Amino acid sequence: MIAGRKQASEDAQAKYLADVALAANFDELLTDAQAVEKQFRAAQARMAPLAEQYWLAKKLDAALTDVMRAAYAAVRAEIGPHGYDDRIFKRKAMATPVVHALNTEAERLLTLRETHRLTGIPPRPEVVGLPPERLAAHGTH
Repeated sequence: MIAGRKQASEDAQAKYLADVALAANFDELLTDAQAVEKQFRAAQARMAPLAEQYWLAKKLDAALTDVMRAAYAAVRAEIGPHGYDDRIFKRKAMATPVVHALNTEAERLLTLRETHRLTGIPPRPEVVGLPPERLAAHGTH
């Protein structure tokens, strides 16, 4: 502890420990996301039914979301518990090369996820709304 520096709050310590735990899973989550992406790309290449492609695309979206959250947790964990309470401390820490590299990776994963959401998820194969036979059963007013 640096002399004269106040301790981080209990809330900041709790958030920091949660981020450290999530960041520790980053490599595993990244490997999982890469495996799901390979499955999705293979399904696209063999022109699998839309239902299978849709399911794999949603699974990839969830995997990308998890790995992106772990990447941002790694950024916050690298900054330390004081970054939750002190915006000046956080801003100075964001300028360090390690935090900058982690943040760049997190932003890359965010962009990858958003691109996948905008262009990579095929249309839902199910019919939206009530099935036609249920509409006919109700009749008109």
